[in-house]
Amino acid sequence: MIEIFYKENGQMMLSQSEADFSIIPYDNVIWIDLFTPSGEEKRAVEAFLGTTIQNRAQAEEIEISSRFSETEQAIFANTSFLIPGPDEYNEETVSFILTDHILTTLRECPLKSFTDLQRRLMAFPKMYDSGHVAFLSILEQRIDLDADMVELVSKEINQYNRKVSVGEDISEEFLIDINLLQENTMLIRENIIDKQRVISSILKSPKYPKEYHSRLNVLLKDISSLINHTDFGFERLEYLQNTVLGIINLDQNKIMKVFTLVSLLLMPPTLIASFFGMNVQFGWIGTSGWSWTIALLLMLISSLVVFWIFKKRRMF
Repeated sequence: MIEIFYKENGQMMLSQSEADFSIIPYDNVIWIDLFTPSGEEKRAVEAFLGTTIQNRAQAEEIEISSRFSETEQAIFANTSFLIPGPDEYNEETVSFILTDHILTTLRECPLKSFTDLQRRLMAFPKMYDSGHVAFLSILEQRIDLDADMVELVSKEINQYNRKVSVGEDISEEFLIDINLLQENTMLIRENIIDKQRVISSILKSPKYPKEYHSRLNVLLKDISSLINHTDFGFERLEYLQNTVLGIINLDQNKIMKVFTLVSLLLMPPTLIASFFGMNVQFGWIGTSGWSWTIALLLMLISSLVVFWIFKKRRMF
């Protein structure tokens, strides 16, 4: 699908057909959004702009260090947008092409940042006089969404902290949830840093108008604060994970302590029972009916002696 936003008599107009390129003046076009485009739509845009457009596979194969490039005709920038899921986040690669004053975007799934921009374009056409403003608007909206995800992760960390503080049952699933939250936090941080690199590269480009540099610098400051926040969240998760592991180890030590105490208490009675259970005639006991009573008393006394020794030495 293709959506062409252009101005006509001060109003923002929308076309969804590549055939309209023949009647739309080049200088009036603000934004061309390609959403899972067909081959005909891509070729029509390339002919209109006079440059080539990367396909999805090419955009995803580009290394992080090469997400930004420019030619005599255009600026190319590729970055990833995170899509929150029930358990984990998915990455969606988005390509931006800036030719003169026109922004062209290529994506494969619906994104809230793009939907919001489309609404604002139609509602406030005077605010968007070029594709550069539309590009900044998408980045600003996207960074706001990233900030919301960072805040959501922070709330989840607080919930896990409260569970540990109130002494809720900590199981293997609890540790798995913390590990998943760590992975999501790392993914958010990597995604934010990716945008930071793209914006820094755009600031160095002589093709991007200097009048928008102040807004880009504000975005960089916002990104830096988000990175610091994600670093702090990751440190909290590591501390929480270590705390949970320490609690699990203490619980296991308590169990082993009980088993050890029981074993030690039963060792002397077992020795006595084994001694008197031998098929040997003891002259000092003979065949008296008190034999089993004496053996039982000896076993009880030996257990109490062991218990008293460990209690005195505070070994349990």
